[in-house]
Amino acid sequence: MPPKPPTSAPASSICVDGFNLAASQGTGIATYSRNLLEAASRMGFRTEALFGPAIPTASVRPFGEVAILDPARPAGPLRLMQKLERDVRTRLTPLGRTAHPVAISEDVIWPGGPAARPSADGFWASDQLYFYANRCFKKHRHGTPIRFDTTEAAAPAVMHWTTLLPLHAKNVPNIYTIHDLIPLRLPHTTLHNKAVFLDLCREVVRRADHIAVVSEATRQDVIRMLGVPEDRVTNTYQAVSLPKALVARPEAEVATELEATFQLGWGDYFLHFGAVEPKKNLGRVVEAYMASGVKTPLVVVGGRGWLGEAETALLSHVKAIGGPSSDRIHVYEYMSFATLVSLIRGARAVLFPSLYEGFGLPVLEAMSLGTPVLTSDQGSLPEVAGEAALQVDPYNIDALSQAIRMIDADTDWRIAASTRGRRQAALFNDYAYDARLRALYAKVGVPA
Repeated sequence: MPPKPPTSAPASSICVDGFNLAASQGTGIATYSRNLLEAASRMGFRTEALFGPAIPTASVRPFGEVAILDPARPAGPLRLMQKLERDVRTRLTPLGRTAHPVAISEDVIWPGGPAARPSADGFWASDQLYFYANRCFKKHRHGTPIRFDTTEAAAPAVMHWTTLLPLHAKNVPNIYTIHDLIPLRLPHTTLHNKAVFLDLCREVVRRADHIAVVSEATRQDVIRMLGVPEDRVTNTYQAVSLPKALVARPEAEVATELEATFQLGWGDYFLHFGAVEPKKNLGRVVEAYMASGVKTPLVVVGGRGWLGEAETALLSHVKAIGGPSSDRIHVYEYMSFATLVSLIRGARAVLFPSLYEGFGLPVLEAMSLGTPVLTSDQGSLPEVAGEAALQVDPYNIDALSQAIRMIDADTDWRIAASTRGRRQAALFNDYAYDARLRALYAKVGVPA
């Protein structure tokens, strides 16, 4: 009997949490999670995601994705027995939860269509996992262990939590990504319960086999403020990932879209985009723009975040009294990603002088599209922007105003900044990102 041909060893599997992955409107961490899965797949890993749907996946078997994508319903008042059940379940959560494999069905369509499904080879789920883990930690300061049911599928080789979560996987290495420590560094800019946040940081540090961060600024914050040894924290940065179909659209086609949709010409407006929250610095952007006296319109794209009233106070006043300033400022609360990419491409410059960022993906996205950038000299932004963007003190209205005037008037600077930006963005390409991730996973014994 001839010998059997050798079989290749099964690929190691990387599992990420699905805490943000199923959201109908993506978040920055959802983008990070998707890019992480795509990178792991490129590197030859099997990729998986762990979800915590509101209903058990077994209740809709064999279409478990239905539970994952079932929208949350408005919470009404709970009856006494429901409250008792919730409190008992919260108390029992530290005893542990079990994740079960979920079959992937081509019949179930994700928000945004089939292409929006995460780049994962397998799904796991444990109903209301994140709800009860977070509730338990807030009330009792206990983390939640989770085990993988291996009767039908093998457990992942590593669990990569893409944000601070009070969970840890049993019997596999746990990596946690800490994007920033803004609730501790700029406490006035967030609504976090700071005591809970600090305790959660300490829980993650205690449980982590390794910690990933997305900038050297955050790495130093974690080492200094959380007391983590340097060899336990790895900076992977992030990669810019824009759909090729959007990037490759002819300039003339995009210009036609901008004119037809917004009555804006190519290169004839400034753009600020991001959630309306204090750290994004919209209030000072508007003040500096108005003080600059430039006639080039300002387009603001951003949904309301938290503590946004002060950020929009001047903008609301300008809109209320009308006049020339009001006509030059265009405000949109929501924009599809495809349309936002068109707006970035056609802008004279992106204005992103954030007070602090763990990474600053909007700067990288704008530079990769060849759009000049005005940004901040704080946090991680100098790392991302390098010498390509104009950096200013984000608290200095005069400096911001002068920078806007210079960018508006200096065509040569804008042309040079576009070239420098593309070159700088190329440093954060997929190849470099994959290499950093490969080194990260090797540190917990998972070779690529």
